[in-house]
Amino acid sequence: MKLRDELPVDHRLATVYRVGAALCGVILLVFASLGFADGLGWFETDGARVAGMSSNGLLSLVSLCVGLLLLGGAVVGGNVASTLNMIVGAAFVLSGFVHLFLLDRPANILDFSMSNVVFSFVMGLLIVTFGMYGRVSGGLPHDNPYWRSRHPEQARREAGSTAQALGAGSSTRPRRAVSAGRDARSPARPS
Repeated sequence: MKLRDELPVDHRLATVYRVGAALCGVILLVFASLGFADGLGWFETDGARVAGMSSNGLLSLVSLCVGLLLLGGAVVGGNVASTLNMIVGAAFVLSGFVHLFLLDRPANILDFSMSNVVFSFVMGLLIVTFGMYGRVSGGLPHDNPYWRSRHPEQARREAGSTAQALGAGSSTRPRRAVSAGRDARSPARPS
């Protein structure tokens, strides 16, 4: 089974993946645009502020590329958007940890400050949440395509029992036995 076959194209979760990718992509594009509008140097590390975070031209370029990547995922949608959200979100969280150790060091070429690290963690968790929504949980409903792909035997049994119940025209609830106009569970009265 290919990853793109796991969810139907018109599945309701595809909208969540698209909206999440588009929203986060637009936020990154706005940040990149503000950085480019300020005319920041590519490798400046003097702490120039954009939207409350330190930035330089290189960070603006990285934000632009990742924002466009997320918007591309939103256009494609489905499993592509979901998987892309999970990968990009995990990369943001990892970047937050890496830059936490690079603060005030010469290797901090993206000019990260503590506000950038916090933004990286928050944005990463937001993007990952959008990507994992409906895919990862202990309580997925049994009609969820991810649950069915992880539990194929039980899904076949449940589908078979549902088909039998529908095919026989009977409901899945047992009927009460009625005898001579009286409920079978009520005690017989002596005459």
